Amino acid sequence: MPPPRLLPLLLALLLPPLPLRLLRDVPLPGRATRFDYESLDPQTGVLFIAHLGDGHVLAFDTRAGKLVADIPGVAGVHGVLAVPSLGRVYASATGTNQVVAIDERTFRIVATMPGGVYPDGLAFDPADHELFVSDERGATDTVIDTTTNRRIATIPLGGEAGNTQYDPVSGRMFVAVQTRNALVAINPKTRQIVASYPLPGCDEDHGVYLDVPHRLAFIACQDNATLLTFDLRSLKVTQTFAIGRDPDVLAFDSALRRLYVASESGVVSVFDEKDRALIRRGQAYLAREAHSVAVDAQHRVYFPLQDIAGRPLLRILAPTN
Repeated sequence: MPPPRLLPLLLALLLPPLPLRLLRDVPLPGRATRFDYESLDPQTGVLFIAHLGDGHVLAFDTRAGKLVADIPGVAGVHGVLAVPSLGRVYASATGTNQVVAIDERTFRIVATMPGGVYPDGLAFDPADHELFVSDERGATDTVIDTTTNRRIATIPLGGEAGNTQYDPVSGRMFVAVQTRNALVAINPKTRQIVASYPLPGCDEDHGVYLDVPHRLAFIACQDNATLLTFDLRSLKVTQTFAIGRDPDVLAFDSALRRLYVASESGVVSVFDEKDRALIRRGQAYLAREAHSVAVDAQHRVYFPLQDIAGRPLLRILAPTN
């Protein structure tokens, strides 16, 4: 019997290959250090990339196919979130325990605010113009008023905070509380937890994506290399899949209804969503630490890779079918 940590890699060898083809590799500035989250502004086509190890946010124009800005001064940047309605990008500067606001037009830092003990993922509530920040080590969500760029609340979660996502249908914030193996719902208006849903089969839920129109949540469990489908109607887990070791960021192509799951192990998993259920399309090793992924309206898929022959690059792929 192979060691448990090798099972996802062995599984990848037995599964269909990724339904993706390489378009190009774009060299990125900086050192061969870790990247983290990405966020695409669909209005401008600019993809913002957290270069965590260098403390920079990179801006890549997906329409022109070139880097348009390299924004320094965001120490230990983890999360990054473009908010087109505000013309701003918010980034979690974990190195200084702050949240940084960046002007999308000038690419300049325009404000900083407290982010908790270890700010990570970000979600925006457009109804109340508030930003919710996962404070992983502080076991809270930090709430920021984006009209004043001030912290206005800290919500205890009773466990380490993974990713936070906003659901416009229910008007709730959903947070992966990874040390409780639960998905927690917050009412943004009262800033109170209103429900906590157990996630059987999950060990340390971290990455979350909400398919809002089809009322599904997809949840990546880091410690047991598992992906869950969580039904937002029945509020129960409906599917479980083995995926690459240490899964992290999820991205969803809403037109193709295709889910991409990136992992620290470099194994990428691809699923299609049909009839409110996932169907595995492929799973394979892409590159070392290919743990962040984004997708644009032209179905192009973006992986920032920290060390390819000693240099960082952005790998751009397209679906084969």
